Amino acid sequence: MTVRVDRSFEFQAPPERVWEFIADPENRARSISVVERFETTERNGQKTTWYVELPIPLVRRTIAVETEDVAHRPPEYVEFVGTSKVMTVTGEHEIIETDRGSRLENRFVVDGKLPGVETFFKRNLDDELENLRRELERYLRRTGEN
Repeated sequence: MTVRVDRSFEFQAPPERVWEFIADPENRARSISVVERFETTERNGQKTTWYVELPIPLVRRTIAVETEDVAHRPPEYVEFVGTSKVMTVTGEHEIIETDRGSRLENRFVVDGKLPGVETFFKRNLDDELENLRRELERYLRRTGEN
């Protein structure tokens, strides 16, 4: 089973400000509750390893998910792919200018390789996207926009 989630968020900030946050793989990793820690392994290539702890019975250890930005079109679109022994995750973030600021359109696909992975993300992916929205709003407030 594959889990797919599409969500959009509106911000009263120009696309360039939203881009500053969403294009940074560390900001994206920091927003996900099951990412216990992360390491940027190649800054220019946008490679980051997420160390994920999933609360499911068959996964009793931290999983290294190797993520890499595979498309990067400033200031409007970034796509990443993360692979591990238990799942593959693809995330897309598209920024669209609006009359009031920006809309961030998010698309995620999680393909689990072990039982329980898709079920976990089916139940929790909306919450993880909400975490991303909150972190982006905090960033915009701290830096003077929103």
